[in-house]
Amino acid sequence: MIELLFSSVNFALTLLVMLLVVYWLVSMLGGLDFDLDFDVDVDVDLDADFETGSSLETNGIDDASNVEVNKEDVVNHRRKPLKWWQIFLIYFNFVGLPFMFTFTCLVFFWWIISIVSTSFFNLYETQFGFLVMALSFFPALFVSKIFSNPFKSFFRKLNKDGDAPTDFIGRQGTSLSTISGDKMGNAEVIIDGNSFSIYIKTENGELLNYQDSFLIIGNAPDKSYFYVQAYKTNY
Repeated sequence: MIELLFSSVNFALTLLVMLLVVYWLVSMLGGLDFDLDFDVDVDVDLDADFETGSSLETNGIDDASNVEVNKEDVVNHRRKPLKWWQIFLIYFNFVGLPFMFTFTCLVFFWWIISIVSTSFFNLYETQFGFLVMALSFFPALFVSKIFSNPFKSFFRKLNKDGDAPTDFIGRQGTSLSTISGDKMGNAEVIIDGNSFSIYIKTENGELLNYQDSFLIIGNAPDKSYFYVQAYKTNY
């Protein structure tokens, strides 16, 4: 078993699984926040048509360990067509579940399928074994998707009766996009040491450049984004 796990074909995946185990142990025992932001920038434009033939809906993403999509927040919006990699991330649950949870599931199933396949055909020390290991990624994607689907409702309800909702109105933040007119962009707001990623739109369509500071002055009717205005500090 040791020879199989640490063979030239499976060594990289075995090492990755070990690193993920360490990550989760440190996260659970130490309560550390690695602040791994993972934003799927959909480039939202309310006046654009969503022409992919489906109603994929996304919301702002807080952080990599707590990614969640709330469909009720974006109902009746019309979107621009998603890029292929955005559809890929949504379809395989990298959006809608904590990113690290989905990533761990994918790597684990990829590792298991590679171990079983290379062991069964005795390929774990051959060049052809590397091809089998690489091709194992694709069935692992679908197994991971099937396995993780039931967890969507669990994570959606995890904090339902937990901490009080964070009040963003009146908070200062930093724009991570250049926006004007009806264009939306991503932004970062730090509250009590916690970093939040949100969608913003200037109230009167004024220009807000990348890294500009702003003040949150209101919430959209459907709560999917915030109205902001430029904020300049006088020294």
